[in-house]
Amino acid sequence: MNKTLLIFRHEFLHTIKRTGFIIMTIIVPIIALLGIGVFQLVSGIAKPPAPEVTTIGYVDEFGGFQQYTNQGNITLVRFDTPDDATEALVKRDIKEYFVIPPDYISTGVVSRYTLEKQLEAPTDIAAAIKSFLLSNLLGEKISPETIDRVEAPLNLVTTRLTETGAVAPEQGGFGNFIFPGVFSLLLALSIIFSSTYLLQGLGEEKENRLIEVLLSSVSARQLLTGKVLGLGAAGLAQVVVWVVSAPLLLSLASSSIGGFISTIQLPANFLVLAVVYFILGYLLFAVLSAAIGAISSNSREGQQLIGIFTLPLLIPLWFMSLLMAFPNNPIWTVLTIFPLTAPAAVIIRLGVSGIPAWQIVASIAVLVLSIIGGLLLTTKVFRTYLLMYGKRPKLGEIIRSLRST
Repeated sequence: MNKTLLIFRHEFLHTIKRTGFIIMTIIVPIIALLGIGVFQLVSGIAKPPAPEVTTIGYVDEFGGFQQYTNQGNITLVRFDTPDDATEALVKRDIKEYFVIPPDYISTGVVSRYTLEKQLEAPTDIAAAIKSFLLSNLLGEKISPETIDRVEAPLNLVTTRLTETGAVAPEQGGFGNFIFPGVFSLLLALSIIFSSTYLLQGLGEEKENRLIEVLLSSVSARQLLTGKVLGLGAAGLAQVVVWVVSAPLLLSLASSSIGGFISTIQLPANFLVLAVVYFILGYLLFAVLSAAIGAISSNSREGQQLIGIFTLPLLIPLWFMSLLMAFPNNPIWTVLTIFPLTAPAAVIIRLGVSGIPAWQIVASIAVLVLSIIGGLLLTTKVFRTYLLMYGKRPKLGEIIRSLRST
């Protein structure tokens, strides 16, 4: 059997048997299933409580505010004087009251009185008072339907069209952002864990001098290729489990929970790009991990160094809120094309807005070129420094050795 294939098989089987790898692979579908099950159980047992009716008072010094006293779960009770309202408030017959002064039309001022210490009026109370005032002001002049429209003048519904003018099958919206946002985090973690396993394995083999035995039987290129592909295959299997389970979980959640969950749609090219960017992202970070593992004196030092390169992978996740507010900002084009941020940035952008085809092509091309260039340099570093122990070479020494080889 080919030596590279032997190393590939060993690394793949050793990785998928790790407890941490197994937990990370199955925890996401299991948590989703548990969440759906708990929701069904709670919704079947618990009954929604009856809405609590709140009573507030008002004093009409202006005159004419007598109708529309039922505002949802809030009932308004009229008092003749502020003293009467205050007495009812002290006795806890009402929760609060407000006074409509004689000059209300010119000033718009309404005085509110309560026993509670508050920064501002609760939203439901303020909305009820506003609706009560507006309905009475317009009640005798226009129809109830027009009053309702004045109170809620806008219910904006956006429809996305294709360039041919037809209704687009993928409409977007906040629901479409949920899954890509979560998956981009899982994708970044999977890439980090897979490349970290490679780094840890090299560090342990180097510390135990096992690497000397391996290099006496295989070449540095065979060892590097087998390790990178073996760990990459394990990580890809993990991502495939998540990708395959995603539509099933969404379908189950939609039929069981409905509501907002039923509006979530996966972008059409999401599944393909998720796999493509995992493979490319992993290969890039794997060759970086291999180079760092070769020059590091121990696994702990290597993990500290690899953090410098893995942090950029998480940058798009830190600024997701900015992406939602400014999806067409040029910075997102940079993050899409820059190889260290591309995997997470592309997946997140798929849920927020469309990505021009040229950006996808440029992003993949830059990633491929980075992998090829990194692999050539890493092979030289791997061959030169893998058997070096004790002291980590300085950057200048590494550059000089690369030039001389």
